[in-house]
Amino acid sequence: MNIHEYQAKSILARYGVAVPRGFVATREDEIARAVGEIEGLVWVVKAQIHAGGRGKGGGVKVCGSAEQALEAARGMMGMTLTTPQTGPEGKIVRRVYVEEGCDIARELYLGVLVDRATSRVTIMASTEGGMEIEEVAVESPEKIHLVTVDPATGLRPHHARRVAFGLGLEGERVGAAARLVTGLYRAFDDTDASLIEINPLVVTGNGGVMALDAKMNFDDNALYRHADIADMRDESEEDPTELRAREHELSYIKLDGNIGCMVNGAGLAMATMDIVKLYGGEPANFLDVGGGATRERVTEAFKIILSDGNVAGILVNIFGGIMRCDTIAEGVVAAAREIGLDVPLVVRLEGTNVDLGRRILAESGLPIVSGDDLADAAEKIVAAVKEAA
Repeated sequence: MNIHEYQAKSILARYGVAVPRGFVATREDEIARAVGEIEGLVWVVKAQIHAGGRGKGGGVKVCGSAEQALEAARGMMGMTLTTPQTGPEGKIVRRVYVEEGCDIARELYLGVLVDRATSRVTIMASTEGGMEIEEVAVESPEKIHLVTVDPATGLRPHHARRVAFGLGLEGERVGAAARLVTGLYRAFDDTDASLIEINPLVVTGNGGVMALDAKMNFDDNALYRHADIADMRDESEEDPTELRAREHELSYIKLDGNIGCMVNGAGLAMATMDIVKLYGGEPANFLDVGGGATRERVTEAFKIILSDGNVAGILVNIFGGIMRCDTIAEGVVAAAREIGLDVPLVVRLEGTNVDLGRRILAESGLPIVSGDDLADAAEKIVAAVKEAA
C-alpha cells in the first residue's frame, strides 16, 4: 500500500526524523488555512498524488508570498497532473500540501528497503539527491552506497555512521544524519514498511539534515497490525479494477498487453506470463484466483479480465490441487455466458477433477480451445490473438 507524502512525513516525524512544517488541504476551502499556517519567506506548494516526478509536471511550486502560494495551490487542486510515472493519462490532484521552505545547501538521496537478494533490510544512500536513483545506478553506480543490516542485531550505531560518511558528511552533520537514519530504520521496522525513500534528503544552511520529500510503501499482508496506517489508504489513487479485485479476494495487477491471464498461484501466474511472452504475446494482467476460490469468485475474475478493453484473448491456466478444475470450469462458463464471450479463450486444466472440468467446458457449447499443457496453451492463445487482429 502506498500513502501520500504528507502522511509519510507525519509518520517519520513521530520517530524523530526532521521534516519541514506543513499542512494539507483536501478541499478548496481549506487552502487559505493551510497557507496561513506557514510563517516565513518561502512557501512550497506540492500536489499530492501517488507518483514521483511531480516537479517535472508542474506539481511542485516554490512561492515567495502567501498570495503566490494561494494562487499556486488553487491552480493545482483538481488539475490533472502528468509525470513520467503517471503515464499520459495523468492523475487528478485531490490534495495539496503547503509547507515551509528551507535553506538548501546540498541535496542527497536516502532509501530503506528490503533487498530480496540478501533477504535483509538495506539502506541505500547517494550524493546524487534530486535525481532518479535508477539513473544514478546506470550512469554512476559508484555513487550509491549500500549498508546491509543483520536482522539478528538490527541497526547499530556503526551502520548509521557508515551511511553518513558515505554521503560525504563531516563534523556535527554526521551525528545529525546518523540520528535521522536511526529514526528511518525504526519507522521502517515498526510499521512493516516495504520502502522508505527520501529524495531529496537535504543538508540545510545551518548544518541540519532534513527529509524534504518522503515516500513510504507498506506490506499489505501486515496492515492488520496497523489500523492507523490502513486508514491512510487513498482509494482514489488506485486502479478501480484492482480495487474491485481486492474486494473479491483476487490478486490482480493490470499490465499493458492484450492477453488476459487467469491462474491459481502466484508462481504459476508468473510462469504463465513468461511463456506468453516467450511465444510472442504480451500479458494484459497478473491475476491469481488463489487456492480456495469459489465459482462466484472465478466468475468475477473472468469479468475483471474482460473489463480491460485491451484484452484480445484469454488464457486460463489452472493446476488443481486445493482448487478443483470443475470449479474453475463452471466459473469460466458462467462468466462467458453472462458477458458474451467475443475473444479467443484457451483453457489448460490439470489436477483435481480435471476430467470433469474438461467435460464441462466441452459440453458448454462455447468456442473454448483446450491446451494439452502450458506451452501448447500459450502457443494457441498467441496464435489466436494474432489471427483475430
